[in-house]
Amino acid sequence: MNKADIVEIETWLDLQGLSGMSEMDLFNGFCARCLAAGIQLERASAFVDTLHPIYEGRAFPWRRDGEVEKAIIEYGSSQQGESADNWQNSTFYHLLQIGEDEMRHRLAEVDNIGFRHLTTLKSEGCTDYLAFMNRFSNEGSIGEMDCFYSSWSTADSEGFSENDIDVLRRLVRGLALAIKCASLTRIVRTLADVYLGRDAAKRVLAGRINRGSAERIEAVLWYSDLRDYTRISDAAAPDAIIPMLNDYAEAVISSVQEAGGDVLKLIGDGILAIFTEEDSASAATAALKAQMHLRKRVVVLNKTRKASGAPATDVYLGVHIGEVFYGNIGSDTRLDFTVVGPAVNEVSRIASMCRSVDQDVLLSDRFAAALPEELRAKLVSVGRFALRGVGRAQELFTLDPIILEKYRAAGRAQHAATQSQ
Repeated sequence: MNKADIVEIETWLDLQGLSGMSEMDLFNGFCARCLAAGIQLERASAFVDTLHPIYEGRAFPWRRDGEVEKAIIEYGSSQQGESADNWQNSTFYHLLQIGEDEMRHRLAEVDNIGFRHLTTLKSEGCTDYLAFMNRFSNEGSIGEMDCFYSSWSTADSEGFSENDIDVLRRLVRGLALAIKCASLTRIVRTLADVYLGRDAAKRVLAGRINRGSAERIEAVLWYSDLRDYTRISDAAAPDAIIPMLNDYAEAVISSVQEAGGDVLKLIGDGILAIFTEEDSASAATAALKAQMHLRKRVVVLNKTRKASGAPATDVYLGVHIGEVFYGNIGSDTRLDFTVVGPAVNEVSRIASMCRSVDQDVLLSDRFAAALPEELRAKLVSVGRFALRGVGRAQELFTLDPIILEKYRAAGRAQHAATQSQ
């Protein structure tokens, strides 16, 4: 590879890194350009840790023949089980242990290599192997993302030339920087989605970050909490409370998101969500669909928890529709992207009425009026109530018990089918 080729690849990395190209496309494009410029790559891989509630990081394999099983591998914790064993037998773990940043193995010249993945590479015809670690400073790290790891193999009979190694060493620094930029962008989006909710995250990342920046919208509001949570939490072991909250929050959040809603807040055992479809009927229909998903999930969850001896409960739910301010509330240094207005107070009062009238779900009269006629026919009136802190008395509705039982039966059937597998 000559100097012009090097400059061309570096320029490409600069431009694509600035343009926001994905990690996978950056890595694949880089490998293809190195191959075209004369470095006889046969296999390559790169990985970088991330900040994600499920995954520890992402890996990007590349093969000259293009036959990779997965273009992106999202991996979990490397601290236990088979993953820990694989990590501790890797060249990168060895480099960390000895405090080095680079390793080379001439595979064709060694019989007992000592690393399982290098033995595999040799069996597939590779003759030479390089590993690089491009470390980030403490100030440049986020979470576990403190290094860019990459490995490079060739099947050339002569292995890598010294010029190949020098060029890769130089170019991989630019690749690491470009992939780090792409990874940081993805981490920001992930964190915004996880902590703000998908719609609020999209608005914040689009620039809606000024205090007082809010818009008046009509939305369907959902407020749910757990039946007898205080009693259960007082009686349960302290280390059982968080798993219980997580289990029921998963049931609620997945049901809301599956129906197209957005969860805005988790307040102890309470969850505030909104549905903002183009018209009120669509938003109300989506909320009712989420409620139906939830009933099935709670049945499955309760059977599973009871079977393991864990405390089980149910979810109270209030649903309302009204005008709210949706945007940034707070101080210059601490903002919350949420909804405020009388309708928010009203939906929480409706949810709290579930205990008094012994219903799992209560729907406001305005919500009922927004539903299409065929869905409104599935509601039954619970009565007219004056809600605390709400200026007007209103009629509240619930789903026909026959309809609710239908969805609970579907949950029981789903659990039975799972148990029989």
